[in-house]
Amino acid sequence: MTAARAAAGGGFLRRAFAHRSFALGAVLTALLLLAALLSLVWQPHPPGEIDIPNKLAPPSAAHWLGTDSLGRDIASQLLVGAQNSIVVGVVAVGIGLVLGVALGALAAAAAAGQRWRWLDAAVMRACDFGFAFPALLSAIMLTAIYGPGLGMSIVAIGLFNIPVFARITRTSAGAIWARDFVTAARAAGKGPLAITLDHVLPNIASPLVVQATISFATAILAEAALSYLGLGTQPPQPSWGRMLNDAQAQMFQAPLLALWPGLAIMASVLGLNLLGDGLRDLWDPRLRR
Repeated sequence: MTAARAAAGGGFLRRAFAHRSFALGAVLTALLLLAALLSLVWQPHPPGEIDIPNKLAPPSAAHWLGTDSLGRDIASQLLVGAQNSIVVGVVAVGIGLVLGVALGALAAAAAAGQRWRWLDAAVMRACDFGFAFPALLSAIMLTAIYGPGLGMSIVAIGLFNIPVFARITRTSAGAIWARDFVTAARAAGKGPLAITLDHVLPNIASPLVVQATISFATAILAEAALSYLGLGTQPPQPSWGRMLNDAQAQMFQAPLLALWPGLAIMASVLGLNLLGDGLRDLWDPRLRR
């Protein structure tokens, strides 16, 4: 059994890295993770260090990507900004995944029964209500009450992810509840919770993982947009979105200030989306190439 699993795992890895979207997405995502991990132990300069005499300096040996209008090192800010992107993505997607999967699985189990179908309808209508408040709008409302900050951005993005994962879980789990092996488990006396944990969730893990990678990319983009608007990460903590906002005033004098954070956001979002598309193709037999 162990040898068969090892062979299956090796076959999956060979197919995965032969898939262009997956391979490119994995490389770009690995670069994002490496940048965040590297910034924890080393930075070219302190990211908040102000050096007015060297402001708007071009790329050089001392400052690899140049400096901004306050003389802060761009490379250091990009590296530390990757930490915020990772934190927002992990926590916001984690909130949506845990709560959304729980609600979706509850709705699917209720729909499979005869007496609790109203609960399925209630959960789905709550998801429809949640879709009416996108992450940006939720963040604006939360910051108007509690003030701007990284925490409010995470909460707003996480709340938006809950109905996304709930709908995917409800749809995927509903198909599993109709399968014969679930009917056999119910006939054997298993309850809804045991069936959900033993049979339903393991069989819907693939679409959930794919959605998690796509939602991760969306979270990074949303955090950058919120920071650009001044609602996300606050100074002196670096943020790619706020770097773009600060670069507006020097757009013609130093266009590279906007180029570097823009490339970082684009590469991260593109990598995660390609990774999600690749996983979908590899796990879905109908989409394998």
